[in-house]
Amino acid sequence: MPRELRFCRNCGFRLGEGSAEYTETVRFPNGRASVLSADGANSQNPFPPNYAGPLVPAGSRSLGKRFKRMSGMSWMFIGLLVFFIAAAVFTAVVTPLRRNPPSISSTQSRRAYAGVDSFDTTQGGVTFGAVEPPGSPADKAGLVGGDIITNFDGQVITSEEQIMELLSGMPIGKTVDVVYMRDGETKTTKLTTIWKADLDRLTREFRNRPEGRGLFGFDDDTTRVPIPGTKIFGARVDDINQSGPADLAGVKKGDIITEFDGIPIRTPEELASRVLRAIPYSTVNVVVLRGTEQLEIPVKMGKR
Repeated sequence: MPRELRFCRNCGFRLGEGSAEYTETVRFPNGRASVLSADGANSQNPFPPNYAGPLVPAGSRSLGKRFKRMSGMSWMFIGLLVFFIAAAVFTAVVTPLRRNPPSISSTQSRRAYAGVDSFDTTQGGVTFGAVEPPGSPADKAGLVGGDIITNFDGQVITSEEQIMELLSGMPIGKTVDVVYMRDGETKTTKLTTIWKADLDRLTREFRNRPEGRGLFGFDDDTTRVPIPGTKIFGARVDDINQSGPADLAGVKKGDIITEFDGIPIRTPEELASRVLRAIPYSTVNVVVLRGTEQLEIPVKMGKR
């Protein structure tokens, strides 16, 4: 019989196509080998009477039959089991990360805050729209929106990136000297930095204060404009809500507000912030320019 038709001694499968006649060497447990020829004769010890072919380990053959007998439903069940196990592992790993994401907030909370809405680069330094929330470091320092910071903690300030870098590397609670310009005049003050948790607490306290927040009656529809012949800016009222607090008090469309409850108003953002701070139903004095005339108008605030 050609050698290419022999069967594998390990697995029992035929290595080629052809007749079932073959020559196979079988090794029995006693260590003796016997060769079975095509006519069934043995060269050494005869095969056991119940010998039916090449010997294959019983475990491997039964395992193969089990796999062959498994139906499509069984494979589907195994697939679903693997899927649910993977989903459980994914949930266990990802859920804690979502609850406590390593976001930029952890980095931001470690930097110092001054308490303004945002810094913007301007000629001579950096400026901002409004001081907020009430009680923030900038608020306590007497700064208002529109001020230009020229020197911060002994450093000459020329850009937004520069002052943000200084705040990022500054210890929390440090008191620094601040040089700024308002209406063309140089002024100085001191500012003590806080961290984000304190800033958020001040914001929550203001929003949830029992008195509520003030209402002026112009829907924040104002524009920053310069006062002719001066270095002063004001917030021009571009619209007035009919029968609102400002309208009832005599504020007119086109009036330029330069002071609100004793606070200089140089930006629309600062005016909006001061209106919200006002205690509802209290009376505040508002200084406006109407043409060339300066007027002081008491306004009884509403409630937002």
